[in-house]
Amino acid sequence: MSLAIVYTRAQVGIDAPLVTVEVHLSGGLPSFSIVGLPETAVKESRERVRSALINSGYDFPQRRITVNLAPADLPKEGGRYDLAIAMGILAASAQVSAESLTSLELIGELALSGALRPVAGVLPVALACREAKRGLLLPAANGDDATLASGLNVYPANHLLDVCAHLKGEQLISCAIAKSFEHSYQAVYPDLSDVKGQLQAKRALEIAAAGSHNLLLVGPPGSGKSMLANRLPGLLPDMTESERLQVASIHSIAQRSGGEGLMCQRPFRAPHHTASSVALVGGGGNPKPGEISLAHQGVLFLDELPEFSRKVLEVLREPIESGEILISRAARQSVFPARFQLVTAMNPCPCGYYSDGSERCRCSPDQVRRYQSRVSGPLLDRIDLQLSVQALSQKELMAFPEAQETSEQVRARVILSRGRQIERQGYPNQLLEGKQLEQICCIGEADKEMLAQALEKLQLSARAYHRVLRVARTIADLAGVDHVERNHLLEALSYRVSARTVLQ
Repeated sequence: MSLAIVYTRAQVGIDAPLVTVEVHLSGGLPSFSIVGLPETAVKESRERVRSALINSGYDFPQRRITVNLAPADLPKEGGRYDLAIAMGILAASAQVSAESLTSLELIGELALSGALRPVAGVLPVALACREAKRGLLLPAANGDDATLASGLNVYPANHLLDVCAHLKGEQLISCAIAKSFEHSYQAVYPDLSDVKGQLQAKRALEIAAAGSHNLLLVGPPGSGKSMLANRLPGLLPDMTESERLQVASIHSIAQRSGGEGLMCQRPFRAPHHTASSVALVGGGGNPKPGEISLAHQGVLFLDELPEFSRKVLEVLREPIESGEILISRAARQSVFPARFQLVTAMNPCPCGYYSDGSERCRCSPDQVRRYQSRVSGPLLDRIDLQLSVQALSQKELMAFPEAQETSEQVRARVILSRGRQIERQGYPNQLLEGKQLEQICCIGEADKEMLAQALEKLQLSARAYHRVLRVARTIADLAGVDHVERNHLLEALSYRVSARTVLQ
């Protein structure tokens, strides 16, 4: 048989579209050509495949070899197609059975010796294989990632010879044991009880965790802003299996699957303020996920918010609303999920001591205004909870520590609140919008009048109005109340004006 077909997968964003490798041997002068929009690394696979086959003791056909990677309009890149091309050549030259390849998909890069090297983005491939009801044969180093797709036959191999022996039935490769998230790496976060005082900030943290709301902490250095932010992931409920697979897929594409990509705890990303917009949203010739996608289903913490470039901060506005980021390039478009919870912290002025009750601040009003204006109004408008955090006095700081609520205690209330939200609408309150928002956050006429006066006095936008309703709904859920009451609205409003005491 001079024609063989092998199945493999490409990588486009978080998806893994099917690629059919067609190998044809024909008469004529010996040649080896690859068609189907291959990029440089794919074209170079000719030499890797040739050397791997020869060094593994197989004959390399001295005929005209044509390899077609279909569909032809999908860009192909990387060494992930090496194994499929090599097995297609062996099947077309009758050195292995072509029928043995019909129920399998193959992926992996070949060394010149024939050894299999790992590739990025294996988990999306495994999930797509499971959907297609085919087994997956891949490098042993990628086996752990692939086994997260339960119900899939995964065959990890170390060498091309192992693959050929398996297909010939001489020495079968054992299916890898499915890996459970319960036995994966779990991040351990510091406890909320370590934070002295700051009762209002802890309350805001609990509300943010319960409704997946965005949070801004404004205060002088040493007031505990970073400590509070670092403790938020410990208050969040466990991810569902679907959310875990999404997170693990993103980390697999970013080649971070050895640790954080397999964790049970939600991601926590804290990029430095020198990060570029590409580092934040992702990109490159072959688009890779950025920090906002690596924080998907978790927390993105931006400390020293005004120190970030204005251009970098503005790219956050669309993902905060849509929950995904579209990266466009000349040849393709890639969509990465970015449903993250934004937590930010900033000083009120360049020196940090403006409006802290002392006389340490020497910044002029113009300096304070310029510093705060680095964060745009539209971005602040998208942050539900904006809180002023004051530093503890020396007496409070040095006092004997009293019993504080632990993260586990607060987390129990958060889980109950999230449970009410999932049962009622199927997702956290942060995602409520349109008519559903008006129905679920229905308030009386007197409360509407009070809220209208507050909106006019505080000069809040329509977006801010909706965010106040969402926060009030979360406060009501924490209290176990079916309807949003006035005290819930007043508390929600207080978190829109708390930071205004220090923000001009």
